[in-house]
Amino acid sequence: MANRKLVAGVDSSTQSCKVVIRDAVTGELVREGRASHPDGTEVNPVHWVTALDSAIAGAGGISDVAAISIGGQQHGMVTLDSTGDVVRDALLWNDTRSAAAADALNQEIGGPGEMAKQVGSVLVASFTATKLRWLADSEKDNAAKVAAVALPHDWLSWQIQHAGGERKDFTKLFSDRSEASGTGYFDPTTSQYRRDILAMALRTERVIALPKIISPSEFGGETPSGVKIAPGAGDNAAAALGIQAQPGDVVVSLGTSGTAFAVSDTATHDPSGAVAGFADATGRFLPLVCTLNAARILDAATQILGKTHDEVGALALTAKAGANGLSLLPYFEGERTPNRPMATGVFSGMTLSNSNPADIARAMVEGMLCGLVDAVDALEKLGVTVKRIILIGGAAKNPAVSQIAAALFGREVLVPPAGEYVANGAARQAAWALLGGDNAPIWDLGKIEKVSAAATPDVIDRYRTLRDRTEPWK
Repeated sequence: MANRKLVAGVDSSTQSCKVVIRDAVTGELVREGRASHPDGTEVNPVHWVTALDSAIAGAGGISDVAAISIGGQQHGMVTLDSTGDVVRDALLWNDTRSAAAADALNQEIGGPGEMAKQVGSVLVASFTATKLRWLADSEKDNAAKVAAVALPHDWLSWQIQHAGGERKDFTKLFSDRSEASGTGYFDPTTSQYRRDILAMALRTERVIALPKIISPSEFGGETPSGVKIAPGAGDNAAAALGIQAQPGDVVVSLGTSGTAFAVSDTATHDPSGAVAGFADATGRFLPLVCTLNAARILDAATQILGKTHDEVGALALTAKAGANGLSLLPYFEGERTPNRPMATGVFSGMTLSNSNPADIARAMVEGMLCGLVDAVDALEKLGVTVKRIILIGGAAKNPAVSQIAAALFGREVLVPPAGEYVANGAARQAAWALLGGDNAPIWDLGKIEKVSAAATPDVIDRYRTLRDRTEPWK
């Protein structure tokens, strides 16, 4: 179909950049590409542009594309000076150096409960505001240079509007509610920035340029070649759009981080800090629980056991539920929920009988998933309706994960076909802006697998006992 309309969706994640080119009307995948990002929690944003260019080239370019949208990792701090240059390397969401700054900001606003009331979330080290406070206190010279603050996805949307070497115009910075709601200085209920909290975080009364917030179905700019740019979204909001989640759906996403999020018609404010009260990419809300440790736990399992990911999964399924008493507290990179940024991982209950590859594999998969069971439980306690659990993300492809997840959640889980759902959601948003209408187009997702298993509440109980022990690793 020579006259069909094509859209591009981008997922600029922690580890890589993925690009999908899809038919705007049907959602048919036409082509795709990807490129890696460097490791670390502190990254020069130029690497994201290089990866985006490479991924677009791998997808055959965008010369025939009418619109593009960028989904990206949330929270990352991109600071810009008055000329539009990056002040310092970006601090990513999983950089925990601002943990003390988070505690200070919560107290300065009146305590964690008041912060949740003000911006929907209790601040932890992931949030951009805390990173700005760390910058103000630890790198005063750099803080003094800050003229604008962007997040990874809206910085990329800004970059692709400019030809090489052109002076950058802050008025062309734009974003959406979902991404802004992860800053800590945005109120998702009113859809307004809280510049007072921004000023408090950066310890300045200077006017700092921020991306303007545009609606989900409008364009914010265009590339020099005329490709229109939709607002984009935070990665989880884009995934919800890509999976076509509706109120009552809880999406459990197993990427670098583990997240459980629900589409909700009402805003949430959790004074405990477990649930972040984000906005979604449609005008609704996206209450979300995030754990720092998900797919990388399986990466660690491959290193410990000397097996591939599929082999680790196969081993796990040969072991009994509960791994013969072996439990894993999977805080390999600290933890965000619960808020333990300096924590480390722990194996507990190890005996001669469970010191074998199968039980270790089972314990690692169970440990990774138990934190997400806690996440769904936190959503339910806040009044979020849970009708369906949808499992997505890189680790969801592992043969053991869906079976063990169904047992731990104690209910059926739905597993859509493997796909780049953040990039797909971005593409669907681009299609929405391109085609118009009150809602994003409905695309065929393919066959959704339904997985059931006998519930294993004893595994969860043992995990929670380990989680709640008062020990140095906490």
